Amino acid sequence: MIYLEIAMKLGIGLVGLLAVTRLLGKKEMSQVTPFDFIYALVLGGILEEGIYDEKVSIWKILFAICLWGISVYIIEVCAQKSDRMKKLLKGQPSLIIRNGELDIKQMKKNHLDLEQVRTMLRKQGVFTLREVRDLYLEPGGDISVKLHTKAGSVTPDMLGLDPVDEAPSILIIEEGQIKEEELQSVKKSKEWLLEGLQKKNYTTIEDILYGEWSETDGFFIQPYSPKKKKLP
Repeated sequence: MIYLEIAMKLGIGLVGLLAVTRLLGKKEMSQVTPFDFIYALVLGGILEEGIYDEKVSIWKILFAICLWGISVYIIEVCAQKSDRMKKLLKGQPSLIIRNGELDIKQMKKNHLDLEQVRTMLRKQGVFTLREVRDLYLEPGGDISVKLHTKAGSVTPDMLGLDPVDEAPSILIIEEGQIKEEELQSVKKSKEWLLEGLQKKNYTTIEDILYGEWSETDGFFIQPYSPKKKKLP
């Protein structure tokens, strides 16, 4: 009887999971919001506590799943009908880069550092911030990128060109701090960096939000905006 009860609890749990999944609609994993994840996490906790506990009857599990499913459904309906509720529960995109300029306030708000932004861009096939016009951090944690027009999808073959492959960019300055390990990885010194920055009329490292360098394209520097000073 114990094994039969466990099997029935598992069956009820599977049906409940399918029901909640249908309530959430058809989504890719990248579209699942943190709140959607909580739905499934709580349901898993309900099943975990009840499957092997003989004191928790099948009816109690069924009641908990039904109550949770109804709650999820109500929340989803409210989110669809109210923009304020939707923003609260689902979140909204954050504009991390606007017209080529990093928004340090949005980065801090979303607990991002520059290397994390670069990592997300590399996964999208973008290896330098100089190509990025706008970057949105979506509620599900993925990103949407709009490149500058000159960095679009026209290929050299279309133009009959034979370009040299671009070297990867190296993050050398992050929020006013020199990345000495990165400099060492490309066999460059701090003195070389300071000399290069002076040639571009940058005399104070602390005034630079972001700096990268590549052998083919040289320096790409973005200073702090006067209206957006470095946050603590």
